[in-house]
Amino acid sequence: SLEIKASPKVQAFLGEQVSLQCSFKSSSPITESLTVDWTYRPLTGGQMESIFHYQSVPYPTTVGKFKDRISWVGNVAKGDASIAIQSPVMSDNGTFICSVKNPPDVYHNIPQTMLIVTERGLSFQLTSAVLLSILVFLPSVVVVVLLLVRMGRKFGILKEKKKSGCKKSSIEVSDEPEHMETDGCLGKLRGWFLNCV
Repeated sequence: SLEIKASPKVQAFLGEQVSLQCSFKSSSPITESLTVDWTYRPLTGGQMESIFHYQSVPYPTTVGKFKDRISWVGNVAKGDASIAIQSPVMSDNGTFICSVKNPPDVYHNIPQTMLIVTERGLSFQLTSAVLLSILVFLPSVVVVVLLLVRMGRKFGILKEKKKSGCKKSSIEVSDEPEHMETDGCLGKLRGWFLNCV
């Protein structure tokens, strides 16, 4: 017997090569009589269209919408009858059928593959230029932020040193509790901070 297997559904992206996998197992030795045929039916319906034939050598179709876009990526010695489609478009959506014959072995199943071609999402469309821009931009932002933080700290220290009004005389210290001096300085610092903000 001859058993054929293929993916029931294949997702492809617009303009990116896609492989249609097809494998087979035969109880008879592989000979030059073995043939592989791929046919296609549009999603909108219509007649089946032969797009690929293999017998010892590949024979891609020379007519129709798949002209010059089908390539052989299989290896019959390993039971592989896969093909690839270059530059798939939305109108390629449809059913692909892989048929393998290896006389005198008779196949008992013909698997079908549904091809769905869609556009890639924007999240996948990061070009090398965009990635390079991100790699350059992020470190620059980090450096600027660090410089601003450092300048802000220096500015704050200088301001604190200039606030001589925070300190009280020895007479005032003797007359008032020590915590009042601390509260007065903190209050002025809080006021200065709020004014800056």
